[in-house]
Parts: sequence; structure tokens; C-alpha cells
Amino acid sequence: MRKIGPVFIETKGGAKITIYQPQLEDMKGDKLSGRIAVMAKEKPADEPVFGAVWFTATMRTNRDARLAAMESLTVTDVKLPGVTDTVKIRKFKILLETEIPKWKLEASLDELLASIEKEHQGLSEEMKNEPPKIIYTKTPSTLVLLDGEPRIQKDEKLNIPRVINTPFLIVKDEPGKMFYLYGGNQWYSSAEVKSGWKPASSLPKYIQAIDQQIQKQAKDAGKQKQEVESPARDLMVVTEPAELIQSKGEADFANIQGTYLLYMTNSDNDIFMDINAQKYYVLLTGRWYMATSLNGPWSYVASDKLPSDFTKIPEGSAKDAVLSSVAGTDAAREAVMDAQVPQTAKVDRKTATCTVTWDGEPKFEKIEGTSLELAMNTASTVMKDGAQYYCVENGVWFKSKSARGPWEASSDRPKDTDKIPPTSTAYNTKYVYVYDSTPEVIYVGYTPGYMGCYVYGPTVVYGTGYYYNPWYGPYYYPHAVTYGYSMHYNPWTGWSMGYHYSSGYFSVSVHGGYWGPHMYHPPYHPHYGGGMYGRGPTHINGDVNINVDRSNNIYNKRNGVTTNDVKRGETARPATSDARNNRGNATQGGGKAPATQNNKNNVYTDKGGNVYQRNDNGNWQERNNNQWQNSNKDNASQMDRSHQQRERSSTGNQSFQQMNGGGNMGGNRGGGGGGGGRRR
Repeated sequence: MRKIGPVFIETKGGAKITIYQPQLEDMKGDKLSGRIAVMAKEKPADEPVFGAVWFTATMRTNRDARLAAMESLTVTDVKLPGVTDTVKIRKFKILLETEIPKWKLEASLDELLASIEKEHQGLSEEMKNEPPKIIYTKTPSTLVLLDGEPRIQKDEKLNIPRVINTPFLIVKDEPGKMFYLYGGNQWYSSAEVKSGWKPASSLPKYIQAIDQQIQKQAKDAGKQKQEVESPARDLMVVTEPAELIQSKGEADFANIQGTYLLYMTNSDNDIFMDINAQKYYVLLTGRWYMATSLNGPWSYVASDKLPSDFTKIPEGSAKDAVLSSVAGTDAAREAVMDAQVPQTAKVDRKTATCTVTWDGEPKFEKIEGTSLELAMNTASTVMKDGAQYYCVENGVWFKSKSARGPWEASSDRPKDTDKIPPTSTAYNTKYVYVYDSTPEVIYVGYTPGYMGCYVYGPTVVYGTGYYYNPWYGPYYYPHAVTYGYSMHYNPWTGWSMGYHYSSGYFSVSVHGGYWGPHMYHPPYHPHYGGGMYGRGPTHINGDVNINVDRSNNIYNKRNGVTTNDVKRGETARPATSDARNNRGNATQGGGKAPATQNNKNNVYTDKGGNVYQRNDNGNWQERNNNQWQNSNKDNASQMDRSHQQRERSSTGNQSFQQMNGGGNMGGNRGGGGGGGGRRR
């Protein structure tokens, strides 16, 4: 692949072309359209000719590495401003139209997203934004969420009664009539499920056997037992949607420079106070809630109705991660755009398979507002559309003539898929797409909506806010939840659970479904306490080391599906605006990189195809009559925005690289998280 920003190409005929970072005009599904500033020389001694090339391309993405490859690139138009020689214009058009599509160009997603000029609107569907039960505490605590009243059922694998309607491991020692909960290398015990949990001083033999199983599981996964045990936490059991916000002792606040906002310094939650109105604000799942007391009552505040000082939070400050949830900020715009970038893949029709297990005879219920019916008694997402059955499994559509299969990869979706409302548990399947197909393969993709990240107006949120009733029978099938796990958004790694869950509260495998696709488990939100993202493993309170698993591309977890991912452990270096990193990118035939008059990433085009250059003094020049001339004030103002976007994208790309150790293939915007500084 050829990296862009800029890329140097030398053709077999000796012509030299420099391609600058694309300026995208629109993105729809896996299709991109935009323009690129180019510089070309037919012969080495020739004066360079600058122009604008419009293109369309198919985007193949690797969200783990934050990379996008532009395939099937088609040049739709070429303009050479200031060039009047019609013969030269015709030659260069032919040259560019012939050569550029040959190159499989690659760029970082952050660079592409920051450059997109068309504003994409949010969803029209109404999410449920009423506040959950918000609990404030001053002591280290963990919220234990049950899906309704506790249901106890014998676990055949563990051979012991277990509370089945929770992702937490809660088991019952029948001889002693006590319940035991595992979390953070610490066992807790209680005489009842909903209250009374204390650290267990000893374990009965049945629980000791489970503990040994957990330690073996950790060892098999390559995880080392912590040298220092996690400190005991207060466990708060709830049976309704709830969120826990907490401070380490009495709340301590500090001012955010340039604003009338205070933020809580001794909390891993995003808690603010507006000095002017004497009101508290907290960010939960991308939604803002307001109260006059930390103990509530809380009410929902739309992201575009926040006090204006939220837009003034400086990037690089301790709480700049919340800017992604503040309407009108560049960070929010980029988050909205990123939520529309798919993870793409190619499905082999012959080898891709799907298995659906039913709890009894298949049962279906109508999906409101559609012609579809949704299966109730299976962990899989199965829909009936007339006489045809569809199933979405790990980001791939399958179909069958029978609810019991056999299933084959599908090159189409049910016709009413886009009408599925957020009140349905199948809502996330509308974010799984089929782009194209051949007799051998199907090109598919899913956007972060499949994982629960939804565009809602000018920002993104996690979850729909609706509560979905689970299926209870011989088997328990849960559905995706919005609240209860302190979901945080990170500009590069997406949504992740509160850091306090990372110490092992879900150590024993449980039935999936609480967070969307059954193969998906959001990683944990590392505690940073301010500063840059990307510090790698981080210590919490100085004693617990967290290693965040950032690989969440669910296409990597199934047979018959391939992506353009680099194998884990290899290095992938996204495109950079520093031309020095592109040396040697010249050519078919191994030619040297051309010595050009301009090897910086500082050439741009406007929508009219005019070409501009920003010199070292920050002044703009326009290409005219084969020379650079000072640009007028209006043109310079328009190009300043393009320059700011490119600079921002470069900084974002560098920060992502820093977060991943200089290019290691670790990151994924589909999960992960952080709480410190965002960009600088």
C-alpha cells in the first residue's frame, strides 16, 4: 500500500507525481468521495504542475489499527488551475487518470475523519434519556447489576447454584446457605443476594474449587496473578438500571482554566459544577444529567443545551475527553463521523457458517413499525421476513428457509431492517451492512452502532436507554443494557466499562449479550487521572495493574470472514503528514523518491479546484499562471479551516500512535477507554 500525506510516485515513463493528503467531501457506507491536491512533472527537468483531482473510492477499513485503504479508486475529474496549454492539460489529465487508480492508497482514519467537509446529521429515532438511578458515594464501591430480582439456577458446569441474571459470578454454597461473589481477586460473602456483602474470611470447599478454576483460567490466558490484592470495595446490588458515581473521600473540585466550570479531581467519573448556576453535571453513557445536589434528583440535559463554558474546555486538559459529548465541538463532530465508519470484511460464501440454538420451539414476536418478527427464545438475533429467516451473527447476515437452518451467508438484508426502532432488541442489527457481492464472496461491514455506539443528534451515546426484558426458560438470554457499567468514551478506542470492573469481576465466562453482540465484551476504562491518553498499562491507586485488551474486531473471531488487518504483533504505521516517513514510497520499478520543490504536506484545494500552499510563515499562496501568488483574505480564511483540520488530524494520529506504543496494532475504537487528556 502507498501511504498518503504526501506520497511520491514515479511512473515507468519517468513522470513524477506527488499526492497530498485527501480532502474528503462525503462518506456514505464504504464509499468515499473527495479531492486531492497533486503535483506532477512529466520529465524531471520540467516545472511542476499543480492540480486538483476528484475521486470516488471504496473504503476497506481496519479499525484496530485506525487505517483505511482506498480501493477501486476512480478519478472523476481533474483541474489544473492557471494552466492554459490545452495539450499539457490533456496529457496531465490522462497521466493522472491512468496512474492514480493503480495505487492502493492508505491513510489513518483520524486523518480522513477530520477532513470530511459534509456534516452528517444524527438519528431521527428517539432514544430513552430519562436518568437511571444515580447513586453517589464517597467510598470505593462497585455496582452489582442484576437483571431484575435474583434468579437462582444450578450451573451445570460449576455444579453449584448460581444467580443467572447477572454477568457477575454469584454462587450459593448450599450446605452453608451463604452466597459468594468473586471480584478483584477477592471473594465476598453474604446471607442474601441483595445486601450484606463483606470480604470472605474463608471459603467452603465448593467455592475453593471454583477459585482454583478461576486461577487456572487466568493462567491459561497468560495473565499473572497480582502481587498485591485489590482492596476490598463496598458492593451495591441493584435490580434496576442504575449508575454509580463516587469520590475518594469528600468531593474535591478544581477550576477548568478559562471557564466558570469546576471538575471533581478525586473521582474517575466526569462530574462538574457550574459556578454561575450552582448546579452539578455528570456525564453517563454520553448523556448529561444535572442536579442541584450530588445526591440528586437528576434530570437529562441535551448536549446542545449545556452551559456554553463546556465548549471552552481546553484540549489537553484533564477533562477534555468529555468534549466528544459536547455539541458544537470538533471532538463531537469527529465522534459522530467515526460512528459512521464501518469495520469492513469479506465473507466466503462456501465456508462462512452460522449456528442457532433454540430454547424449545422457535417463538417470534412482531417488531413494531415493521413487517418483521423477532425470535424470543434464542441467544442469536433471528428475524422472520415473510417465508424467509435472517440471522445476524458476529457482523454477518445469514438466511435460511427454516428457523432451524441450514444457514448460508446472505447478500441481502430484510427489507424493513432500517425501520427497526430502538425499542427493539434487534435495533443494533441495522448497523450491519451488505455492500457488494460476487458468486464467491460478500463484502460486509458494521459500524459502532452494532456495538451500542449510536449517533444521537450532534454527539454519540452508548445504548438506547431502553430496558429490554430477557428470556427466561431453561436458559436465560439477556439483552444489551445501557446503564450500570460506567461506560466511557475515548476518541480513539470508543466505549469501555468503568475501570473498577477490570480486577476480575467477570473472570468466569458468562453467557454474552449484556453489551450487544455475544462475541463482544467491552474492555475496561483505565484510570489515568489527567494527561495524555496512551500510557499503556496503568496502576490504579498504586496497586493494581490493568492491561487493556484493545482488539475487538469481531470479524477476527469467526471462520470464513477475512479483513485487511495486519496480523497482531506486526507493526502498522498509519499515514503521517511528515514527508520524511514517506521516503522510498516512489515507484513501480524501485525508482528513488523524486526531489520536488515541495515535499511538505501543505498543499490544499478548494471545492472549485483551486490550489493553495501554506508557507512557513503561515501565509497562503494560490497557484496561478504556473507560480505562487499571495492569496486574498477571503480565500485565506477558507483555507485556514482546511489547515486546522489537517493539523488536528495529524495530532490525533500521532496521539493514537503514542497510545499504542508507536504503531503497535493494538487499538480499537470499538472498545477501550480513558479519562485523561484527549489530543495534546
